[in-house]
Amino acid sequence: MVVLDATIVNIALPDIQSALSFSPTNLSWVLNAYTLAFGGLLLLGARAGDLYGRKRVFLAGIALFTVASLAGGLTDSAALLLAARFVQGIGAAFASPSALALLMITFSEGRERTRALGLYTAVSIGGSAVGLITGGILIEWVSWRWVFFVNVPIGLALLALARISLTETARNTGKVDVPGAVTSTFGMGAIVYGIVRAASDGWADQLTIGSLAFGVVLLGLFALVETRASMPITPLRMFTNRTRNLSYLARLTLVASMFGMFFFLTQFLQDVLHYSALMTGLAFLPLTIALFAASQLSTRELAARIDPRVLMAAGITLSGLGMLWLTQLSATSGYAMILGPLVMVGLGNGTAFVPLTSAALAGVEPKDAGAASGLVNVMQQVGGSLGLAALVTVFGSASKSALHAVPAGDDPRVYSFVQGAQSAFAVAAGLLAVTVVLVLLMRSTHRPHRGTELPSERSPIADEIESLEYAELDAV
Repeated sequence: MVVLDATIVNIALPDIQSALSFSPTNLSWVLNAYTLAFGGLLLLGARAGDLYGRKRVFLAGIALFTVASLAGGLTDSAALLLAARFVQGIGAAFASPSALALLMITFSEGRERTRALGLYTAVSIGGSAVGLITGGILIEWVSWRWVFFVNVPIGLALLALARISLTETARNTGKVDVPGAVTSTFGMGAIVYGIVRAASDGWADQLTIGSLAFGVVLLGLFALVETRASMPITPLRMFTNRTRNLSYLARLTLVASMFGMFFFLTQFLQDVLHYSALMTGLAFLPLTIALFAASQLSTRELAARIDPRVLMAAGITLSGLGMLWLTQLSATSGYAMILGPLVMVGLGNGTAFVPLTSAALAGVEPKDAGAASGLVNVMQQVGGSLGLAALVTVFGSASKSALHAVPAGDDPRVYSFVQGAQSAFAVAAGLLAVTVVLVLLMRSTHRPHRGTELPSERSPIADEIESLEYAELDAV
């Protein structure tokens, strides 16, 4: 629900603009209102589960998300739709980290958790592509309103099943870290707003610079507050592990490149190849299939035999080669030109994300499960927003320059778009190269063959995925 909702609305934007009379400048806030609330409240939502019980916070977040989805589908007002999207983001900020924290404490470290984590990761990284497919089907067959209504039966089923299947976690005693909550919420909100504004108004915009600077100051103050709080929102001990820190940065750069790919390919399919919403969504199906297949192979076979650090680097490199392939896109390219890169990116991400998620959660104490899950979600959310803003800036600069050199007989609009997209894909490939470097800087996790004595000092990643050789990843 949470990851899918970030992309399913993309497909519906033209219909929403027409139905609710959105201006071109305000239309982006259908996406940004969700992003702002989600990113701004993630750290607070993550710690709330540790303090008040993760099942309770999870159910509250899902209930809020479901009600807001119903309101969004029913509204005939642009302002009310933006309000519903903001409330959806609040629900997501509380439900998402609690979901991952519940997984961590429900399944013991080893084979059970690995199986659950493999499924969680596959669904999480496949959600963006599934959102595009589902959005296309709903708009083509029913109405744009169903990109919101679809969450209602899912949410009701979740609420019913979670009540009987999930066990409530113990509540931590102590005072709520109010200064930490305030500084983290407004700091993250300011950072996300600055990044979002940069995508539309540029990085030189005064409000963009001011918002980012304000966010940095608040987050610096937040870090200072956390050193003195008895029950900090984000315990600073979470950052004492080098492998875990590098996994956070790697997740940020990896997701940053992926969001740009979805954004520009969606426009290329609809505006250049003139695909319908349904066909655009279905065009991403090979990526989703490749992603699930690679996740299964990575969890069941590869991770037990290959150093996870090498496995992550290999998968991300494959994704990077697929992104480089997309730099060859032209106005005359057909779907065959896109199919190869989609499969490569799906295989690469599916291979890398399971050990990358394990690295971010390895060695975390149960009492910090919520905070750890929140940091994973923060990196994914900020990475997506930052990547999209940066790549849109690159795209805008390159496309404007291309307008001065349009070949005779070419459509200036299509030519400038393709040139801008090529530049954006090149930068996205560079982000993936940075991600490869980050994962190679992690501690070595080379494992001996079965039957040999394990070394006394082991990597957090190796501990987390010790039983990957025996894990079973169900096909989704």
